[in-house]
Amino acid sequence: MIIRMIIKFTGTERSKMLGILTFIIVFGILVIVHEFGHLYFAKKSGILVREFSIGMGPKIFSHIDKEGTAYTIRILPLGGYVRMAGWGDDTTEIKTGTPASLTLNQDGLVTRINLSQKQLDNTALPMNVTAYDLEDKLEITGLVLDETKTYSVDHDATIVEEDGTEIRIAPLDVQYQNATVWGRLITNFAGPLNNFILGTIVFILLVFMQGGVQDTSTNVIQVTDGGAMQAAGVESGDRVLSIENYDISNWSDLTEAVTKVTENISSGDTISVTVETSSGKTETLDITPQENNGSYYIGVTRVLKTGFWDKVTGGFQMAWQSATAILTALKGLISNFSLDKLGGPVAMYQASSQAASNGLTSVLYLLALLSMNLGIVNLIPIPALDGGKILMNLIEIVRRKPLKQETETYITLVGVVIMLVLMIAVTWNDIMRVFF
Repeated sequence: MIIRMIIKFTGTERSKMLGILTFIIVFGILVIVHEFGHLYFAKKSGILVREFSIGMGPKIFSHIDKEGTAYTIRILPLGGYVRMAGWGDDTTEIKTGTPASLTLNQDGLVTRINLSQKQLDNTALPMNVTAYDLEDKLEITGLVLDETKTYSVDHDATIVEEDGTEIRIAPLDVQYQNATVWGRLITNFAGPLNNFILGTIVFILLVFMQGGVQDTSTNVIQVTDGGAMQAAGVESGDRVLSIENYDISNWSDLTEAVTKVTENISSGDTISVTVETSSGKTETLDITPQENNGSYYIGVTRVLKTGFWDKVTGGFQMAWQSATAILTALKGLISNFSLDKLGGPVAMYQASSQAASNGLTSVLYLLALLSMNLGIVNLIPIPALDGGKILMNLIEIVRRKPLKQETETYITLVGVVIMLVLMIAVTWNDIMRVFF
């Protein structure tokens, strides 16, 4: 049935579906890789990661590992998140009178607190909760058969939330704020770091897919089929020594010379090109440049360096070039702010659709570019971003004491409001630009 439905789709419908699917996959990979960086180093720093979620919305699958992290898959395939104990809005609030069922071990300690009606256990002890402390004293109090009772809670106990997600409780010693400042700093930096690693790996993959990295440091050229140089007998691997009176030692010299000598020529005119063949013979040839849309070309491309380490180095160079381009754009945005220079989910969907229509290589290039972009943007020292958290970590290192909790909360709240307003404005601007 699914195959028949796909066959009936028009080309436009297939293109839209492919664009949506590409957007979901690209966005999902970016967010999941980013959040996994936080997950890994949080665990290494002794911080309890309560949940690592793929997707948003209602839960459809959950598994708890031996360290108490719930790995969940949620119904909306848009990104994901990580919940660290004591980080941001990670709170588990039990309202007075909430019905719960307690699972006790042989020592009478509570090992599981079930607040969900989706997971029923007839062997558990029913209670209407009146008070609890799951961080310090590790106690829960409530009415059991109309009698008020208090039970001690095991340090590694779990709590089943209303949506059925089972997570570890978070005593103070495993919360984010009680980790070392260096542990918190690397945990905050790990998200952007993972995006840089992903972007670099994808750029390296792209270089391998194209067969090598273009060498701009040499005058050795590769001729294009049907081009002017091939027509004159020049072969790939030959060296271009000069064009007219311009000496050529690298690709930049070549392109500059071609531009200058073809400025005032007409169709059918020739230019003088001196080449050295792969056998060492020097020849001066008359080349007839080919015209296309008012520009003239001699039909050569850069030669590829195909060595393994050349390809790896080329991938790193692409990552560095993309990062510097993003930083330059960011500098321009700061000096001359405009919403038109920013893009939100709508712009990202538009870019994903265009990349999908151009093939796998374009999708991978978009993934690499967006990954570098996400890493850099997240390092901007705005409190709502990783860069803001890192800045507060650095302030704590310099002061040798943390900021007051109230101060840090206020700063973070201001940052969240700024980012929320900016996101709404950018998304609205995208919608108006694309659809109106």
